[in-house]
Amino acid sequence: MSTAAAPVRTGQVLADLLPASRVRDVALVLGGAALTGIAAQIAVPVPGSPVPVTGQTFAALLVGTSLGAGRGLIALALYAVAGVAGVPWFAEGGSGAGAPSFGYVLGMLLAATVVGALARRGADRGVWRTAATMVLGEAIIYAVGVPYLALSTGMSASAAIAAGLTPFLIGDALKAALAMSALPAAWKLAGKR
Repeated sequence: MSTAAAPVRTGQVLADLLPASRVRDVALVLGGAALTGIAAQIAVPVPGSPVPVTGQTFAALLVGTSLGAGRGLIALALYAVAGVAGVPWFAEGGSGAGAPSFGYVLGMLLAATVVGALARRGADRGVWRTAATMVLGEAIIYAVGVPYLALSTGMSASAAIAAGLTPFLIGDALKAALAMSALPAAWKLAGKR
């Protein structure tokens, strides 16, 4: 009699647990874009930075891991395109591509795709794997967002890091901690562990 845990079933993301249909996929994509837009309104200004702390990045990473790479990318692309077109759902009710924080939105597209692909391989089912996945997603967002911030504002690289990365590290650690408990718990509740 073995006491080893059953292997993690990979190939699925949380959204795949719902009955498959095109209507499901459209609803999930629209819901993912809307969730990201709503979470962006949870914004706290950071003194000395044109970029506020928001729930937007956390929502984007949850969308990617829950929907998978394809649907996550489409949801975040819809969010970005609608925001550029004038829907006021970027951070603090903003819209358009001219804001210094728009690079973070572009980074979220890539991050949602990467974390979605990792989730399909089971990276959202264990506490530490989920934490690593979220940290990687955040790193991707910063890798695009901070250089965009520097270019759009004329900041030096060190000033952009000080204004667009450093003040957010504690909040990102808290977001990763929340995800590392929520996502594996969702799989456990679904009985797909």
